[in-house]
Amino acid sequence: MAASGAVKFAGFASRPAVRWTALVVIAAVVSIAAFALPKAQTKAQPIAADDAAVVAADSALREAMRGADKGAVRRLLALQFSFVDADGKGYTRKEVLGDLKRVAFFLDVWVKQKGAWRALLIQEVPIADAETTAATTSSAEGPQAGDCKNPCETLPYRVRSAAEQEVVNTFQAVIKAIVAHDAGEWAKHVADEFVLYASGRPPVPKTDRIAAIERQKETGAAAVVGEVQTMRLAVYGDGAVMTTTDAAPGEPHPPYRAARVWVKRGGQWLLALSAHTDTK
Repeated sequence: MAASGAVKFAGFASRPAVRWTALVVIAAVVSIAAFALPKAQTKAQPIAADDAAVVAADSALREAMRGADKGAVRRLLALQFSFVDADGKGYTRKEVLGDLKRVAFFLDVWVKQKGAWRALLIQEVPIADAETTAATTSSAEGPQAGDCKNPCETLPYRVRSAAEQEVVNTFQAVIKAIVAHDAGEWAKHVADEFVLYASGRPPVPKTDRIAAIERQKETGAAAVVGEVQTMRLAVYGDGAVMTTTDAAPGEPHPPYRAARVWVKRGGQWLLALSAHTDTK
């Protein structure tokens, strides 16, 4: 549903334990900034000064978690907050406040509500090192092309606003392009800073994802899409976050929890970040 609050919308992804790491901040309309977090570095360095407030909030949340300061954590979490651990298990805000030690940071999604930055989602993704072979991006995980009623045509979600319908339409356009092996069409709906994070795989930037789709077209490989089992969507001005539980019936790959961050630019919604955590 459409949510009240400022237009700014931010998403972070970081993992200092692996060689390929990045911290991405998305502030719809106001600015878009990228943060690099080298392996030996312990603190992200912002490129855009306007993003200092959300970076400070993220640092404050981490410090409050480490210090078991429930009051401070409570103030920094949105009422709709949820956490997904490395095994794909989901936790509500109440459950997280009951056990702060369970939270591990990887993807942190923040929204600005009533003038204050609050965490909407934290999702752990046990990605592989960047040196992991590209074979891990094999497309033998999803249904075959043409077998895409869900999510290409239907979704288990009731749209509540025109903005949500626009995001859903773009999501389905992205999926249809993957199924059709149409890299050009896929790219039209994806931001240049896009990165895909998935369990057991190295991060995949937009250029690599385009190359993978083109290879699938050449080889006739199956498309990587799963059926959406559950879905939540929140729109904050020109930013949105979609969380789903996806599965590919009849396929060996386990179900996974997906978080997708969207931004609206020039009147068009674009997929800016996608994180998939396998459930165990």
